[in-house]
Amino acid sequence: MKRGRDPFDLLREDVLSGRLSRRSALKRATALGLSAPVVAALLAACGGDDDDETPAATPTTGAAATTPTAAPAGPTSTTAAGAPTATMGTAATPTTPMQSGTPGHGRGVADLLRILYWQAPTNLNPHFSQGTKDSAAASLVLEPLLEVDADGVLQPILAAEVPSYENGGVAVDGLSVTYKLRSDVVWSDGTPFTADDVRFTWEYTTNPDASTTTIGTYQVIRDVEVVDEHTVTLHFANPTPGWFTPFATGFGGHILPKHLLQDATGVAARDAPFNLMPVGTGPYLVRDFKPGDVVVYDLNENYREPDKPYFKRVELKGGGDATSAARAALQSGEVDWAWNLQVEASVLQDIQASGDGVLLISPGTSVEQILVNFADPNTEVDGARSEPSTNHPFFSERPVRQALALACDRATIASQFYGPTGEPTANILVAPPKFASTNLTYTFDTDAANALLDSAGWVRDGDVRKKDGVEMSILYQTSINPVRQKTQELNKQNFEAIGIKTELKSIDAGVYFSSDAGNPDTASHFYADLEMFTNGPTSPYPTNYMLAWRSSDPAIDLAQKSNDWSGTNYNRWVNADYNDLFAQALVELDADRQAELFIAMNDLVVNEVAMVPLVWRLGVAAHNAKLRGFDSMGNSPWTPDVRNIADWYFEE
Repeated sequence: MKRGRDPFDLLREDVLSGRLSRRSALKRATALGLSAPVVAALLAACGGDDDDETPAATPTTGAAATTPTAAPAGPTSTTAAGAPTATMGTAATPTTPMQSGTPGHGRGVADLLRILYWQAPTNLNPHFSQGTKDSAAASLVLEPLLEVDADGVLQPILAAEVPSYENGGVAVDGLSVTYKLRSDVVWSDGTPFTADDVRFTWEYTTNPDASTTTIGTYQVIRDVEVVDEHTVTLHFANPTPGWFTPFATGFGGHILPKHLLQDATGVAARDAPFNLMPVGTGPYLVRDFKPGDVVVYDLNENYREPDKPYFKRVELKGGGDATSAARAALQSGEVDWAWNLQVEASVLQDIQASGDGVLLISPGTSVEQILVNFADPNTEVDGARSEPSTNHPFFSERPVRQALALACDRATIASQFYGPTGEPTANILVAPPKFASTNLTYTFDTDAANALLDSAGWVRDGDVRKKDGVEMSILYQTSINPVRQKTQELNKQNFEAIGIKTELKSIDAGVYFSSDAGNPDTASHFYADLEMFTNGPTSPYPTNYMLAWRSSDPAIDLAQKSNDWSGTNYNRWVNADYNDLFAQALVELDADRQAELFIAMNDLVVNEVAMVPLVWRLGVAAHNAKLRGFDSMGNSPWTPDVRNIADWYFEE
């Protein structure tokens, strides 16, 4: 795969400049899969300064956390492909929840923590989330059974331990997994958390009348058996290598309270008051929520860790733009944490140089991508557009889509707009590395694009191509962000150079990534010919991400009016070969075959130009120089950056 700057070079620059501590350098090096001698050299370059961060994680109780890895399966195997195995080859043993292993700094010692998400949250029920902003805002309140930390290691949250073959939690045949649940957890209203809540969450998410955005993740489960009050067994319809994906990670793994939602399921679920004022087991509860603006949280007095959280209140402010967010965290100190700083490289460097805040760049799993609409955004069906029953007037033709991809100048986009925070890519799936394809290259060639359109019969009429009375004119939309608008402008210039008349549309991120079924400007409505955003896997076994192109159950998978645009396949792309590959990946236990399947899915989506990958983005955030405790989760590419907010504190 053709690449821009090597990630190792970027890492080495950060180490030599002193921007990374030994701890952070070790995490980045591990994520890149560097050899031991190279890692040792990098750590030596860091010197002895550890920025007061904790040393490389080791179990404080003698229990080993588990890392999702692949290994041959079979009756004599101790691990299944994609299933967690003990780190460093040690036997997996029951793992103490990560909160218990991290000392707190006193409950409610500090008054206020200020967080800025320039994409404002609009819904606090992550099972209806259309974007990170909503899942992140919910994660201060609601929690999953398991989490994946920055090193790709599974950590128990509401589970008492990570299930494994060694502790009897994971069945050798891959057909079931048993979770032992923490017995010291209550909901913030004082009601005990039990196995009934886990079963209820599965029933809630898989009810087709609810149109949850997480239904595809939970459909692999055949039944959830309540063994006792604090034990639950998930029974899968087929062997499931990604058994840890349901009920895990901060994007849709959240457990819901049965006692509060059992009368608000199905159709009633989408408009339940709970979606704006959730009750959870996390360190905070919602005091006030103004959708599209701000969430104010108070400390949860019923939180299970007596010396956490450190902050009495949290204000998660939404709106504005990434550049002003960077200034607020790095220059003025108006906020303590700023998320997703998608800021032009030169601007970000100037802001960083002129303030006291700290810029945090971490490994990324996501790709800035252009989605191609296979439905017609201009034909109305039963009051809706872009319905799967329609066909796009020219993107239905593969040569046209190929010409579009050839007209995208990925190298320029990455180097000029993203700099060290991104690199051009030909892949939609870039992580974990074992699933990243090396088969593809990207090319910017407008002459080749013109030749393709000529051969497909699209004839130039002045500046625009036409065929059979159809004019090649498109609407290209994305969220409001200076980097995205510059990317749009560059792409528009190149699209029009090959005869595709292009109109640009920019939508407020709070609207674009909302789950509002009544708003035509959401990304899931996709009332345009092209749209652009960043997406990536939230699990080391990335079936939840690859759901974005599955179409085996069109009524559920394809975003449309009948499912309140909750389908994850926004493109309305239907491909039987892809569906077969995805179905195999759900049940494949052989590590080598898993890699083949994910690479084949990646290659099929890219070669068929269901979308155009542009830039592999690193994680970029900024924080108050006094802020500590975020490192164990705050730079994890698998989870919202605020997931472990109970561990955050100020170093005075």
